[in-house]
Amino acid sequence: MGKNDFKSVDEYIGSQPEAVQATLAAVRAAIQRALPRAEETLSYKIPAYKLHGEAVLYFAAWKRHFSLYPAGARLAAAFQDELGTAQVVNSTLRFALSEPVPVRLIERIARFRAKEAASREKAKATAREKR
Repeated sequence: MGKNDFKSVDEYIGSQPEAVQATLAAVRAAIQRALPRAEETLSYKIPAYKLHGEAVLYFAAWKRHFSLYPAGARLAAAFQDELGTAQVVNSTLRFALSEPVPVRLIERIARFRAKEAASREKAKATAREKR
């Protein structure tokens, strides 16, 4: 198996340095609590959570941080007072691996993304009805 040929989120997390695995497990658990009906999968070779077939949140590990995707302008604005030292870079939230995992914040972000996806789905349904 190649370095990025993961078949599951468990394999993805297990491939990371031991010190990072607990962090990613906490991120995963927070997302799963917030999105209990989401399908957990891999997309773009990283963990993703889908609702109604649409990926609403991804996470990934890096050398010094873990990231949540996507973090558009609306999400960044909604959580700007809670992000602390997290950085928003190119629609990505970056959290330092050296800091505690902001579990409650991640749960709120996941629910926010789910609401955004539900709004898009509702708008699509309304547009189809008008045709």
